[in-house]
Amino acid sequence: MEPSMMIALEHVSLSLKGPHGQVHILDDISLKVNRGERVSIMGPSGSGKTSLLMCMAGLERVSAGAIRIDGTEVHTLGEDAMAAFRRDTIGIVFQNFHLIPTMTALENVAVPMEFARRSDAAQAAKAALDAVGLSHRLNHFPSQLSGGEQQRVALARAFAMKPKILLADEPTGNLDQETGKQIVALMLEMHRNSGTTLLLITHDKSLAEQCDRLVTIRDGKIQ
Repeated sequence: MEPSMMIALEHVSLSLKGPHGQVHILDDISLKVNRGERVSIMGPSGSGKTSLLMCMAGLERVSAGAIRIDGTEVHTLGEDAMAAFRRDTIGIVFQNFHLIPTMTALENVAVPMEFARRSDAAQAAKAALDAVGLSHRLNHFPSQLSGGEQQRVALARAFAMKPKILLADEPTGNLDQETGKQIVALMLEMHRNSGTTLLLITHDKSLAEQCDRLVTIRDGKIQ
């Protein structure tokens, strides 16, 4: 794998069993992403965009092909090894925030670092929330936060782990247009400051065009 290459997908296919037999979701996808690159992924609903990100994150197992991330062949890793690799290498931001409702903003950000046995988890979580402008919301629960604030917590949680890759799946999908713009600006600023490689799924063409490269997926194939 070339030193500048962070992600390499080679002939990746994904089929899942449905009620009427096998459903082909990804079909022979090959894609390379350089370190620090910002790549947007667009395509109609059901085209396989989220499944592609899930395969990169090791949350979905490919049916065929190879996925190499930072030199590691993630498609060969067992469940525990994949979980450890994901924790240390990959940050994920979802459309639906995925915060733990019974935990405060501070606790939500600190949890992954505590699992990683970091002694500075609380301190690093405070710093991450400060970086997204939420130092005044540390002890608020998700239900006490607006959608934009919840997505800021999710960004803080992802970046606090200093991931080499950030996978963002429609991060503005549940936000109004103005709040969405603010979240995107913040995410791109954090990307620039951290040097993280960014893969962004979006339906928003203007957002996609802020990335270095746009990849279009249709019917499980890269166009």
